[in-house]
Amino acid sequence: MKNEGGIFGLRPVIEAIEAGKTIDKIFIQKGLQGEIFSELRKLVTEYEIPVSYVPVEKLNRFTGKNHQGVYAFISPIEFDSIENVLPQVWEQGKTPFILILDRVSDVRNFGAIARTAECVGVDAIIIPAKGSASVNGDAIKTSTGALYNIPVCKEGNLVNVIKYLQASGISVFSASEKSAEYIYDADFSVPTAIVMGSEEDGVSDSILKISDKIVKLPMAGQTASLNVSVACGAMLYEAVRQRMIADLF
Repeated sequence: MKNEGGIFGLRPVIEAIEAGKTIDKIFIQKGLQGEIFSELRKLVTEYEIPVSYVPVEKLNRFTGKNHQGVYAFISPIEFDSIENVLPQVWEQGKTPFILILDRVSDVRNFGAIARTAECVGVDAIIIPAKGSASVNGDAIKTSTGALYNIPVCKEGNLVNVIKYLQASGISVFSASEKSAEYIYDADFSVPTAIVMGSEEDGVSDSILKISDKIVKLPMAGQTASLNVSVACGAMLYEAVRQRMIADLF
């Protein structure tokens, strides 16, 4: 059974996974048991699909039909892997420009960021498999369709991804208001990955520790921080400015 980008029912969700559908997230009723559920659970683990165990009332809000304790949201886009995307960027003779979103959970923030990223020529957006905003219809709408035009890589472990990028010759710049250095102290003209953190906690400590440089935006007012989509836009356009100047020389 399908309903507005979602599939519900144990067997239909299992069949969707086996058919290769891109599942954004599965909501499962707490305490669900049985042989078919065990089959679903094995597939969820095998394909590393994000899962939330929720009360039945939440599932009832998704659909009034017989959901059998399971509701899966289908992503409107196909996710990629940075290990597939990055070699293509190098082969095109481009200087890689990657954006990593560490647990940005608001759908509209994610959509707005994707819109800016596509506009400035970012080669790929990397998000974690767990803790990220759903790439759903609202995200597509907020991005004004930009999400159809930029690779989105959903990865299991961002620390490992960053290490892979660094081993591939890419410098990783993380945004944090705690930094002593400004974005203008960074050289974004080199192969670059910019990391933006969650709305609540910023960039994870584990990522900050391995970043090549941590930078911040100048703040002169009394407000403590910017919305993450606004801050991301400022970071990306500073990178664009530097790259345009580098191309002149």
